[in-house]
Amino acid sequence: MKNPVENNHSDPVSEFILLGFPCSWEIQILLFSFFFAIYVLTLTGNLCIISAVWWDNHLHTPMYILLANFSFLEIWYVTSTVPNMLANLLSETSTISFYGCFLQFYFFFSMGTTETFFLSAMAFDRYLAICRPLHYPTVMTVQRCIRIGAGCWVCGFSCFLLPVYLISQLPFCGPNIIDHFLCDPGPLMKLSCVPAPATEIICAIFNSVLIFSTFLFITSSYTLVIRSVLRVPSAEGRHKAFSTCGSHLARLGPMNVSSTETTNSVSHFILMGFPSSPEMQLLYFALFSVIYTLTLMGNAAIVCAVRWDRRLHTPMYIFLGNFSLLEICYVTTTVPNMLANFLSTTGQQERQSKTFSQKNNVDLRSGNP
Repeated sequence: MKNPVENNHSDPVSEFILLGFPCSWEIQILLFSFFFAIYVLTLTGNLCIISAVWWDNHLHTPMYILLANFSFLEIWYVTSTVPNMLANLLSETSTISFYGCFLQFYFFFSMGTTETFFLSAMAFDRYLAICRPLHYPTVMTVQRCIRIGAGCWVCGFSCFLLPVYLISQLPFCGPNIIDHFLCDPGPLMKLSCVPAPATEIICAIFNSVLIFSTFLFITSSYTLVIRSVLRVPSAEGRHKAFSTCGSHLARLGPMNVSSTETTNSVSHFILMGFPSSPEMQLLYFALFSVIYTLTLMGNAAIVCAVRWDRRLHTPMYIFLGNFSLLEICYVTTTVPNMLANFLSTTGQQERQSKTFSQKNNVDLRSGNP
């Protein structure tokens, strides 16, 4: 067990002690191994997403530009706290300097706020794509998407300047032990030498407005999307519309039709995915299998941590746990089917047939036999 030493009440606090997970040394080693593995997997998964969006021209669309920004943000989001937490698990005195504590506070919550703005932007993108499909290409251009992404970054890192400033101006001269694994504003304000009800009220109002406004915007956007999709008369059309909310990794190709009458009726759709050689299909399968597994493991770990640790039973972490559970369901709606299509013989034959057909059309238009 760690034996933190409390500061004298007359001395200003120059550092804080993060209690983290008070437990035996063996359990701390186990926790270190677990969180280190999750951290590495999170970095690897998000780097794979960024690389896929960067290298594949099919993914240079607003939805995936926002997704790549979100993955880049998530890398720094976890890096703002996890490395310090891992070091504290192996340290006898889990200390963090006064300024380091407030820097961690600022970057952690600023990046969390930026994530909510990106989620709102992605919800708005899906609303335009499904509810305003004719206006979508002109409204959501790549240039405008980049400006929206830049706005999310600027607004996210501007929002928490006031709360950080207000809390940093409080006098800290008493105990310096924070019962948390990061510099959270709640435990920080409890360590202040004097009560600060005004600061607490301002921070509470600020957080409530921020959380509930973005939450209502996201839920309203997807409510309009669901209502619009449910108005589509055919089941195939509804399925196609819902699939655009998941992943753009697959695009609709030629349709298999049966013509018993003059009108052709569609019996099923063929997802073209990534038209490429069988060798590249296997490479894509391996890449996205790893990403899918890492996504499931990382989000499951977040859900379990929020569920088991009572200190995380706060509105922010409850929303984070729900978001992780939602993300597991979100990727599961599309990725398993996409992975199966990578190994499907029918899909490969259709892709080869499509490529051959396009080549023939080019030859006919150019007059070549």
